[in-house]
Amino acid sequence: MDNSLTLLAIVGMPGSGKSVASNFFRSKGIPVFRFGDQTDIGVKEAGLPLTEENERNYREGIRLELGMAAMAIKIEPRIRQSAKTKNFIVLDGLYSWEEYVYLKKKFPQIKLLCTYAPSKVRYERLAERKIRPLSESEARDRDVAEIEHLNKGGPISIADYLIVNDSDEASFINKLSALYKTLI
Repeated sequence: MDNSLTLLAIVGMPGSGKSVASNFFRSKGIPVFRFGDQTDIGVKEAGLPLTEENERNYREGIRLELGMAAMAIKIEPRIRQSAKTKNFIVLDGLYSWEEYVYLKKKFPQIKLLCTYAPSKVRYERLAERKIRPLSESEARDRDVAEIEHLNKGGPISIADYLIVNDSDEASFINKLSALYKTLI
């Protein structure tokens, strides 16, 4: 793999701004591969409708088959294909330590960007979002599940870059712009 490739994986807890960060990079013409898209692809390939139950069954089944690095294993061919013509790729939604370890072996130059917001701020955002809003107790339960069952804490704790997103979106975009300038 060409070492001139910049591979940036965005990590963070729900409501921390991962999607906003991904959209920022996408607006710069950078390919963004969302790990969650693999679930949609897998369900569609199985000829099933996109429902919460089918999505959960796919995620759990693929992890039983391939282990906790399953989503990274499934997304790797898309990264390699894009890297033939692009030298900067963003990954949205790397969750587990195992996904990180797998990708680090395949792409040693991978860097992690952690988007961070205090839980109070994140829970307010999650309650207000239009798609799949969560109550505070649902948001806290999701945090615990992602930490305990998806091994999400490791990639967050060793992130190469940290952007605190505890204010408005414009402030967050300014911080992302500053990081982007250092990466290109």
